Amino acid sequence: MIKEKLSFTCDVLLSHQQLACCDCYCGIPHQGNNVLIYSNKEIQRKPLLLTGHHGDISAMTFGKRSSPVTLCSASSEYIIIWDIQACQKRQEEGKRAAGTVIGTLLGNVVHLSFCSDDELVAVCSGTTIYVLNSKVWDLKAGAVFYQSFVLGGSSLLSVLFLEEEEQLITGSTDGQMWCFSFDDDYKCHLVKKMDLQKMEKRYEMRQDTLSQPQDVAEQLVANKVEISKPVIQMASCGSFAEIQFGQEIDNSWFCVGSSNGLYVVELATSELLMVLYFKDNPTLNMTMAGSWSICVGSDKSMIVLVSSLFTPCVVLLELCLSNLRRTREEGGSGFSVFPSSPPLLESPLNAELKRKEPSHPKKKGAIKEKPLVFHSKVKSSGYNTTPRMTMFSAQTNAQKKTSPKKSIKHLGLLHSNYPEDSAAPTEPHTALNIANKQVSCLQYSGDGKKILCGLGDRSVLLYNSCLTGSPTAYIGHDKPVTSVSWSLCRQWWLSAAEDLSLRIWTKSSSEPAIILGDTMFSKPIRGAQFYYLDKFLVLTSGPSIYLYLYNVDLTRDDVKRYKQRSIIKLASCLTPSASDITALSAVNDFLSDIVLVSCSDRSIQVLDMNKGAVGSVLPDAHSRAIHCITQNKGSTFTSQAPESYNLFVTSAVTDGVKMWDLRTMRCVRRYENHVNLCHACSSAISPCGRFIASGSEDKCAYVYDIRASTYLHKLQRHSDTVLSVAFNPATPELLTGTLDGKLQLFQSSTGSHLSHDTSAAVLCISNVTA
Repeated sequence: MIKEKLSFTCDVLLSHQQLACCDCYCGIPHQGNNVLIYSNKEIQRKPLLLTGHHGDISAMTFGKRSSPVTLCSASSEYIIIWDIQACQKRQEEGKRAAGTVIGTLLGNVVHLSFCSDDELVAVCSGTTIYVLNSKVWDLKAGAVFYQSFVLGGSSLLSVLFLEEEEQLITGSTDGQMWCFSFDDDYKCHLVKKMDLQKMEKRYEMRQDTLSQPQDVAEQLVANKVEISKPVIQMASCGSFAEIQFGQEIDNSWFCVGSSNGLYVVELATSELLMVLYFKDNPTLNMTMAGSWSICVGSDKSMIVLVSSLFTPCVVLLELCLSNLRRTREEGGSGFSVFPSSPPLLESPLNAELKRKEPSHPKKKGAIKEKPLVFHSKVKSSGYNTTPRMTMFSAQTNAQKKTSPKKSIKHLGLLHSNYPEDSAAPTEPHTALNIANKQVSCLQYSGDGKKILCGLGDRSVLLYNSCLTGSPTAYIGHDKPVTSVSWSLCRQWWLSAAEDLSLRIWTKSSSEPAIILGDTMFSKPIRGAQFYYLDKFLVLTSGPSIYLYLYNVDLTRDDVKRYKQRSIIKLASCLTPSASDITALSAVNDFLSDIVLVSCSDRSIQVLDMNKGAVGSVLPDAHSRAIHCITQNKGSTFTSQAPESYNLFVTSAVTDGVKMWDLRTMRCVRRYENHVNLCHACSSAISPCGRFIASGSEDKCAYVYDIRASTYLHKLQRHSDTVLSVAFNPATPELLTGTLDGKLQLFQSSTGSHLSHDTSAAVLCISNVTA
């Protein structure tokens, strides 16, 4: 994978000088003030000698264009531009190679850089940047577009600009990398911060887990000696988009040259894809690097010029990137949220509940009344009606009346289709102060007309989606509510709390139809919801996940009024690991065998409920335990590509939000702009699948583009930490709940809303019976 093409012993130490390397040539200082140009493709060819500097050369770089190849070299007295092909031709003719002086007496130059068309050269000397041979840039203004705060205690060593992503990455001597994005107004936003040393630990942990048990792998990583990881040089590798890492490729990856090797980083996930260590290649004449010059080749290779840190040696390396493969956390195949086959005969999903018909009390000792005639109805004689004053006349325009064969139950208002191209909901519409306790959880009903709010004061409030009118309060829990969930039929809903109980409520009563508790669970219920088209209740407590069959019976006997007539029965219990489950997610809008849970050991468990077993395990998914899992469930008002439903996001304290793909069982993107240091801030995916919303502790809610790591909007005007977020499934609206008990509704400027208008609308109809 690493091939040494050239090893050159220098007369001086070049550990901290900027060397030059491109696809065809590499440049090395010689005898202080001269330059030797070697051909990368013809190593045995005599090098080109460039003379013209009087002082020692401190920096040099090649241009971006392939023809003509241009070299810029700098010393304390001259900045010289060289045309390599022209210089070679002069040398072949027996003449002395000559360059063009474009700058003089600019001081100690430490870095040089060409622009994309090679017409501009940026020269870094001291605290000043000079732009030479300028034809485009407006240098007269001399304005600073953006000046950052102090990023860290270590000095910055390298800068990388990603043109397609419009992002800027800086690297420091202690291995810290800061990624900034900037808008058209040149305002920079910190997108993410990466620590090369921590990334390396996670990478080594994943590699060791494949061959060692997890506890042994953790011990091996802990026993390794840590060395400094300075970010000496960074280079974009976007031109290798055709190189596959086992699955779909993301172009946002780059290489980092450090003291001990080359690191390949995926910017979207802030994870390492590969590390090429010098120690793993003992034949190399390099153990520790002092400077790097990285160039992407034209034949799926990378040309690297490295100077030794402690010896006067320079090595030219060729790295073959076509053999790199993305390391997978799980050796098994991926999953799909859609089932590929019907349930097995012994599957827990085939469990059924024997329902008892409601019995009505019979009257004793009473004589049954009998009709006086043989018919159940007696036709009126007409004595009490008004006398008929007109004769019979035939009706010629009468239309035939047809009796309806189907009884159709309308479930409310007419809804326009969810506008898939609408902007994100960012305009404040309604703010409401509902309690003095935190809003722990929020969920819209499937039609988008009702909202459930689980509060820290042990109550559940039911609001209209527009937050108008007085809410209906449901009280019965003894401790703060942790989760709420609507049934698919929207006739009942559940709530779970820290009091180790779960309750199912109905619209017709303020008392719960089902109470699940009474010392049934030893630990709080961390997640509960309806599952498998309302057939089951799925909930977690401690290390176990429970699957319950249930039947909600709303009939009541006045004599035995407090006797619960509804039925609930345990269908299955699964304990995926010894660690407590911290979050749960399952799809209820369509049949799916997959249930996702996260555990306190920082892992994600993919449960196959068809088999009643663990399908896959993603260890160390976050640096902390996951407190929220959200699947891309869409809604009945919009449609997405089938593959999109395999995406889900997870949230963890201090570790941001990650998006995962069930098909590949790996993280595909990371979102880190929001602040989440101690509270369990939730996240949500919009029904159209284009946006991700997350709560934050800086009194804001963040809206991300699902395709980019930087945030689109920062929703301010909150009075405290935003704990809960929820998208309306029927219209582009976002609801947020805060730590101090306030709700705020945001709408889209281009979205459609609930309406009685029948034009261009789709009528939601269900429960159609013959």
